[in-house]
Amino acid sequence: MLRKNNTMIVTFLAPAVICYVLVFLYPTIRTLIMSLFAVESVSDPVSKWTFAGLDNYIKLFHTTMFLNSLRNIGRIWLVGGLAVMFLSLLFAVILTSGVRFKQFFRSVIYLPNVVSAVAMGTMWINYVYNVDYGLLNSFFRLIGLDALGSTQWTSPGNLFWSMLAAYCFGMVGYHMLIFMSGIEQIPSDYYEAALIEGANVFVRFRHITLPFLRGVIRTNVVMWTVYTVGFFVWGQLFSPVNLSNDTVAPMNYMYELVFGSSSSAATARDSGAGAAIGVIMMIIVIIVFTLTNRIVKNDDIEM
Repeated sequence: MLRKNNTMIVTFLAPAVICYVLVFLYPTIRTLIMSLFAVESVSDPVSKWTFAGLDNYIKLFHTTMFLNSLRNIGRIWLVGGLAVMFLSLLFAVILTSGVRFKQFFRSVIYLPNVVSAVAMGTMWINYVYNVDYGLLNSFFRLIGLDALGSTQWTSPGNLFWSMLAAYCFGMVGYHMLIFMSGIEQIPSDYYEAALIEGANVFVRFRHITLPFLRGVIRTNVVMWTVYTVGFFVWGQLFSPVNLSNDTVAPMNYMYELVFGSSSSAATARDSGAGAAIGVIMMIIVIIVFTLTNRIVKNDDIEM
């Protein structure tokens, strides 16, 4: 019987293990190795690789464009993360407090996540930020703020913050649902007891909601980090021709190095440096995950 069970376990696990090795483990190991070699094309055979040691990493940290890309995702992660977490938690608390039409408001807030990033970014660029008929400029002109009404929101000085606002708009609903799922798991007895004791809404939030959401907050921070590290489409949409210091992210620069997508053709193809960027991004996610686990501790509060 034990032998039959082992055979069945191996039979069911084999497809998943094979897929994991081929789709995740092998590409990860190959990328780690490639980052230590000078490789022109990602499809070059190993025989054409030239060992470079840490030269790819040293070169990246001496490249202005790559340093700007790190600065951009740092601002996206910190400033955008604070805004998204605050708004998503606020909406989650409101929608789980017994407000009417809860399902409708939840669907409306989550709707941007259903729309593709390309369509959402195009909408913001053409119908929100357009200086002639865009929603934002028309609103400012309507209320008499003509200076703001004539602002070019996609100009170099405003481009990063315009892109960040559009990106955060689409991410609030996703993190809101995660917060809502955590809040809905909190027993109502705690809130009822707090009401009997005369605790107001802020006291209930501080001493009941937040402690129970530690694990959810940790999950949201890690997911936000993963999405930030993979930030790519929005940078391409707001700077579709050449890389811009205002919108470039590590993934945009990696794409440039590996595929030479820029119309200026000023960047030489360097798949080894592109692989090094992928390794750096992986290390960033691991560091944030480790720090989040240490800072936001889940003390296994009994329900």
